[in-house]
Amino acid sequence: MARKRIKELIKLINQANYDYYALDNPTISDQEYDRYMQELINLEEKYPEFIINESPTKRVGGTVVEQFSKVIHKNPMLSLGNVFNESEIIAFDERVKKELANPSYVCELKIDGLAVSLIYEKGELVKGVTRGDGIVGEDVTHNVVTVKTIPLKLKEPVDIEVRGEIYMGKEVFDKLNQERELEKLPPLANPRNAAAGSIRQLDSKIAAKRRLDCFVYHIPNAGVYNINSHYETIKYMKKLGFNVNPNIKKANNINEVLDFVKHWDSNRETLPYEIDGIVIKVDDINEQLKLGYTARYPKWATAYKFKAMEVITKIKDIIFTVGRTGQVTPNAVLEPVRVAGSVVSKATLHNEDYVKERDIKINDQVVVRKAGDVIPEVVNPVKERRDGTEVDFEMISNCPICHSKLHRKANMSAYYCLNEDCDAKKQEALIHYVSRDAMNIEGFGERIIEDFYNLGYLKSVSDFYELDKYKDELMKLEGFGEKSINNLLNNIKSSKNNSLEKLLFALGIRYVGSKTAKILASHFKEIDSLINTNYDELIAIKEIGEAISNSVVTYFSNVENLQLIERLKKHHLNMKYLGQEQLENEMFNNKTFVLTGGLSNITRGEAKELIERYGGTVSNSVSKKTDVVIVGENPGSKYEKAKELNIITWNEQQFSEIIKNIN
Repeated sequence: MARKRIKELIKLINQANYDYYALDNPTISDQEYDRYMQELINLEEKYPEFIINESPTKRVGGTVVEQFSKVIHKNPMLSLGNVFNESEIIAFDERVKKELANPSYVCELKIDGLAVSLIYEKGELVKGVTRGDGIVGEDVTHNVVTVKTIPLKLKEPVDIEVRGEIYMGKEVFDKLNQERELEKLPPLANPRNAAAGSIRQLDSKIAAKRRLDCFVYHIPNAGVYNINSHYETIKYMKKLGFNVNPNIKKANNINEVLDFVKHWDSNRETLPYEIDGIVIKVDDINEQLKLGYTARYPKWATAYKFKAMEVITKIKDIIFTVGRTGQVTPNAVLEPVRVAGSVVSKATLHNEDYVKERDIKINDQVVVRKAGDVIPEVVNPVKERRDGTEVDFEMISNCPICHSKLHRKANMSAYYCLNEDCDAKKQEALIHYVSRDAMNIEGFGERIIEDFYNLGYLKSVSDFYELDKYKDELMKLEGFGEKSINNLLNNIKSSKNNSLEKLLFALGIRYVGSKTAKILASHFKEIDSLINTNYDELIAIKEIGEAISNSVVTYFSNVENLQLIERLKKHHLNMKYLGQEQLENEMFNNKTFVLTGGLSNITRGEAKELIERYGGTVSNSVSKKTDVVIVGENPGSKYEKAKELNIITWNEQQFSEIIKNIN
């Protein structure tokens, strides 16, 4: 009797899930659903021998894994090439039409979440895998089963792999951050990061509480199921019980594609989830196969990326922060507003001149956007909304942290705190040291570094490598335990093996960014050679100018900096360049290149890496100093400028042949 009732409840609840999520047609009330689910939980607890794989109780989580195992994708999970405006969408269509007579397209919303591969055997979910690097992903099955919109059992007993996007809805994200605020936990940055972080939890109970969702959009081998088009693929996946996005359009020509793009560019905020663009795919699967792939992207699909979104909110106050170089930056404290996927409550105002030129005031209604969809900034005030309560901006004259007098150099917009003992500068230097492009020591957020600094554990970057001495003390701190401290210490230990350029950037040498750090590391090979160099040798390097040369010499002339290097050496940090040797070639050595247009068989990043490896540099703009312009499909104004200046141009085939002959 119990077994029969369990089966009845499983069938009833799974059908309710399908009706609600896949068909958007709820057939039972929330109260009925909860009652049936509780009855099932009670029966399974009493009769565990009758639990079966497709039971919806698996959605509540409970499985804990020690680490994620690696899974090789049978079919690589390639990313898509990007286009950013109407002309680039048209250029994509023109490339397709060189191979196909009359292509039709399917347009889909580009969900801002985490790509996942779902593998079923005889209709039952057996594995969920992240994209990873496209070739090898991570097995996250224990978390995937907690996502209610991912069916545990399909409508048909097929062996199939589908691809989809796991995401977190806006309402769920906002509620989760409200709960975290009550628990005095840092807010999650945006729904995409929240979804990705949830799926990569070792404890599936955490993922289950996050109430994630999933849309599926692809079968990598659809032809096996006698499917001839992508549009048919979507319908077949829905028939199997998958949740597919209803906002899909079959477009007979590129004008219909552009109409779809324009509509959602204006209306994306009406959706209950975040999207960051539109995916455009050739519909016919045989035509997809004919077009084929580049090394990284399918030629039959592309992703249009939305521009940075602008919103209007109010400046409640203007505060000042101190960076690692001592630069003091005004920042707007905003009424919280969602911008391009995340809730923003602060935005940079850059410097005094920026604020005064735009006449930005406290209590202004202002336009806010994300620069590069990353850093929130105030664009300008909405002056017609002023009501007389606005307060003029005033630049401070003393450091907000150490109260030292601020200095503004001639011909510069920024003010600086020159006090080397300023706590804010020291903390920012520590934050920079662990950042991704620097030593990439995961786990050290700003709050942890601030706490460790105030408690006296971190004052200099060399102190990171002394933290193991205080392991027992650190484990007693609120919010920490043995596991979290061990993770931090292991990440610190791993950083010792970084290549020299990571360390050079992490040290915070003025004017030495990540690119310059790599140039210096590849040229000098080890840090002692760089320490012992002089201005003349530095300025002789093509990419190194006067400011960088002076800064490097000054840095390594400072006794305290040399003592820091010695301390790091004693902690066994690698001080050598571990990257590829630069193989100088006369076709590239000491020449400046510019890339323009679309490349078919190589990505821009790969082309740039090859040029730099053989001694060249890559610039973003064409000038009289440019030696060669590499021209891809549908080149723009850079090509016209190259012709105007009589600069040598190579097409992609010529570039490939030159590289081939070198190798």
